[in-house]
Amino acid sequence: MRTEILESKKELVSEIRGKVENAASTVVVEYRGLSVQEITNLRNLLRKEDIEFKVYKNSMFQRAVEDTSFDSLKESLTGPNAVAFSNDAVAPSRVLAQFAKKHKKLVLKAGVVDGKVVNADELKELSTLPNHDGMISMLLGMFQSPIRSFAYAVSQVAQQREEAGE
Repeated sequence: MRTEILESKKELVSEIRGKVENAASTVVVEYRGLSVQEITNLRNLLRKEDIEFKVYKNSMFQRAVEDTSFDSLKESLTGPNAVAFSNDAVAPSRVLAQFAKKHKKLVLKAGVVDGKVVNADELKELSTLPNHDGMISMLLGMFQSPIRSFAYAVSQVAQQREEAGE
């Protein structure tokens, strides 16, 4: 029986390590003081953005990141923590930061974004970026801007020539 427990713990550590390594973004938050209803609301918001939100024992998470490039994440693993995993580099920090503005008891602690360990301040900076669709629309707007400016300039030249009787 003892070996079964040990094997299940090894599997859990392996699962956590795989999620951290394969996710574009992993965010560790402390949820101490949030009510069950508030956590349920947070889970629903995260689920809408296709973000997985899990609570792991700190010791299991620490073992999972031990001897990896995410080893410095262990410093943040104190107290009641939850972890958000996503394939979107910005979505977890954006959703969690917005929720934390309304619910001061949720604290962003640290995370891993595109393979780099980031602190709470960097997560808050990331949270100001728009989502994937927003970034695409901004890019398309940038492509469209020179064409719009050129079309406006051509119409102004045509209007001036028309007024001059040409």
